[in-house]
Amino acid sequence: MMEERANLMHMMKLSIKVLLQSALSLGRSLDADHAPLQQFFVVMEHCLKHGLKVKKSFIGQNKSFFGPLELVEKLCPEASDIATSVRNLPELKTAVGRGRAWLYLALMQKKLADYLKVLIDNKHLLSEFYEPEALLMEEEGMVIVGLLVGLNVLDANLCLKGEDLDSQVGVIDFSLYLKDVQDLDGGKEHERITDVLDQKNYVEELNRHLSCTVGDLQTKIDGLEKTNSKLQEELAAATDRICSLQEEQQQLREQNELIRERSEKRVEITKQDTKVELETYKQTRQGLDEMYSDVWKQLKEEKKARLELEKELELQIGMKTEMEIAMKLLEKDTHEKQDTLVALRQQLEDVKAINLQMFHKVQNAESSLQQKNEAITSFEEKNNQVMSSMKQMEERLHHAERARQGAEERSQKLQQELGGRTSALQQQLAQLHQQCSSLEKELKSEKEQRQALQRELLHEKDTSSLLQAELQQVEGLKKELRELQDEKAELQKVCDEQEQALQEMGLHLSQSKLKMEDIKEVNKALKGHTWLKDDEATHCKQCEKEFSISRRKHHCRNCGHIFCNTCSSNELALPSYPKPVRVCDSCHTLLLQRCSSSTGS
Repeated sequence: MMEERANLMHMMKLSIKVLLQSALSLGRSLDADHAPLQQFFVVMEHCLKHGLKVKKSFIGQNKSFFGPLELVEKLCPEASDIATSVRNLPELKTAVGRGRAWLYLALMQKKLADYLKVLIDNKHLLSEFYEPEALLMEEEGMVIVGLLVGLNVLDANLCLKGEDLDSQVGVIDFSLYLKDVQDLDGGKEHERITDVLDQKNYVEELNRHLSCTVGDLQTKIDGLEKTNSKLQEELAAATDRICSLQEEQQQLREQNELIRERSEKRVEITKQDTKVELETYKQTRQGLDEMYSDVWKQLKEEKKARLELEKELELQIGMKTEMEIAMKLLEKDTHEKQDTLVALRQQLEDVKAINLQMFHKVQNAESSLQQKNEAITSFEEKNNQVMSSMKQMEERLHHAERARQGAEERSQKLQQELGGRTSALQQQLAQLHQQCSSLEKELKSEKEQRQALQRELLHEKDTSSLLQAELQQVEGLKKELRELQDEKAELQKVCDEQEQALQEMGLHLSQSKLKMEDIKEVNKALKGHTWLKDDEATHCKQCEKEFSISRRKHHCRNCGHIFCNTCSSNELALPSYPKPVRVCDSCHTLLLQRCSSSTGS
């Protein structure tokens, strides 16, 4: 396999070199009949077939290189056009023919090296089709990709419809690569220069491709270094945790040993005590029965008292939930009040600019103040209720403490009288102790609740003081609003007086203007307009069309200028003429406007 890889590498280098030399001599454009190009495809086919796994089916064994090439469509979406066009060709009936057509199209697109690089980068997918020692699975695959980059300089014009790609025989012709020394030495200087330039382009393309691969490798190395540093930090943290856990385990083992020793000593002591108690039990059984009945009665009474206490605790819990709901409602009210206060401040700042909306804003402010007063009164009532409930809670706590003290005194007396009695009495006493501990816990919880309620009361007092301060501020704002309203009323009066004066002045001015216009018209009529002569006007003054036999000249009786018939077809009665006479369109509109303004005034 190593020898085959080496031979295929040498053949690929020779075929690409001969193909580039022949293409440069022909002008870098190749056809399907070009012999070096055909040999290049044959060598490429041998490289792709090297190390292919044989797939067995019902028909027989199948060994084609079109399967790996189909993966390019999934890895690179740009290759989907090639795959669809190859599948749609009706002349291709075998997988070998489709693979050859795929190579032709990839070379025509100048992306054969890019597609093979994508395949080689995903070797975990190629392992399904190739053996581990195949050419594409080893380092020679990347070398071939670098060689194929130089073919991007060429332009290949290949036709797939007329060729029979299924039945072609893939045999390498070595005669193309065996040349005489004289032929190599007898080239011209021009051809050498072109060869050197082509080699330069080829080397630049290789360098670009290699720089891209180096950049990708550097990014991968940076990512691996970061992951390694993170893993090292995690390992150090894990080792520290393991050491701490081992130390804790040793401490726990030592504690377990101490507990075992203590428990064994206690067991021995209890055994001796039980022996003594049995002897005393046999001696004093009759007296214990009477004491047992008394203790049973006391236990019943204590159970009743405990049930009463539990009921009281449930009532207190209900009161606490109601208090929490009331506190939440009060918080919501305070937030709403703060929002309204901010809105009021903004409104006060904008009063001077918007005088027309002040009345509505004042009404809104007064309604919000009424709501706040109502909320404050309700808040005070709730505070009084909370204080009364707190007093009741304190009384209940005193009763519970007295009951607990009485129970403790009774338990001490019973312990003194029944110091060395039976195991049954000891169990009952243990139960009593548990009940006492539970009562103590409940008392502690009630004390904590009481402290929490006191804190809440202090907080509510602070909030009430803040609200009172805000109310004082609102009263000051009310005073300012009243002052501003008074100023607004005075300004409105002044504005109304000025508007009335302006209206009277406007009426006087309009009347004087109409009188002046009438006087001017009368003067014009008396003086007479300067009529233009017919020889002076050759075009209409308004539409600027040339006069002719069909388009005649007409004088405007108001301004004296010459117009055509369409521009002076209107008639009006003028002061200097008793009957309606011809007037141009502009004079007609002006006179109508004057008449309408005079009638309106």
